[in-house]
Amino acid sequence: MHTFTYLTDPLYRDLYWPAVLTGLALAGLCSMLSVLVVLKRLAFIGQGVSHAAFGGVGVAAMLGLVGTGTAAAAGGQFGIVLAFCVGAALLIGWLSERGGTEADTAIGIVLVGSMGLGAILLHHARSTQSWESFLFGAIINVGWIDAAIAGGVAVVVLGVLVALRRPLVFWAFDRAVARSLGVNDRAMNLLVMVLLAVTTVTAMKLAGVVLATALLVLPGAIALRLSGRTGAVLGWAGIAALAGVVGGLVLSFELDWPTGPAIVCVLAGLFGVVKGWEGVRGAMGMLRGGRAG
Repeated sequence: MHTFTYLTDPLYRDLYWPAVLTGLALAGLCSMLSVLVVLKRLAFIGQGVSHAAFGGVGVAAMLGLVGTGTAAAAGGQFGIVLAFCVGAALLIGWLSERGGTEADTAIGIVLVGSMGLGAILLHHARSTQSWESFLFGAIINVGWIDAAIAGGVAVVVLGVLVALRRPLVFWAFDRAVARSLGVNDRAMNLLVMVLLAVTTVTAMKLAGVVLATALLVLPGAIALRLSGRTGAVLGWAGIAALAGVVGGLVLSFELDWPTGPAIVCVLAGLFGVVKGWEGVRGAMGMLRGGRAG
């Protein structure tokens, strides 16, 4: 088995263990947020925030931080892009909450506006360096520092989610009840937007936009079809994300598939299985009802 060899052989394990640990950290991080994403119909928030990063890359290029190859410039570029994406997420939250704009429309407006700004800034900066590597990372290429970053972000974001779990759950499942209990609706919305921005920028840098979006949508979609109880939904989301990452990594190692797409396919397959089981269970219920009648 290639998987066993890659993870135990001294010649390979330092190459592949960072990808495994990064994938597990992103699975734990994104799975909890994915429930909120699905419940609040923010499925395209990952795409919106990740493409808004293009504007941040343009700002970094104007400041001369793109393509220098130094660690300080790379850190500065990441900080600028992160700040830009947090601002974009807050703008999406403001437009959807107070601007009278539907969430999906707000995401589209910020997405195209940020990409247009980024294109203009890159043109004026006359940057010849490729920006695609920042927006479309590959999880199999990450190192130990990247794994540590993923783990650190996961600890911080999950810590915030645990600390504020009660108001967040009320806000996500029933806003009217949340308001009656004194939960600040707008504050919760903006907090979730910030957490999603931080998570999306980290995930897309390390794993790519497609995988980041899949991890922010599919675990929650799977979990909400398996249970309606809050604790069970969060548990199933975590299990689905971990199964997707582990299954995708194994397929990548064994069949030489691209790692990110392999994880996405496993997650999509799990959703298909759950959806199919839901249909079978519904058909069996109808048959039992017909016989009883």
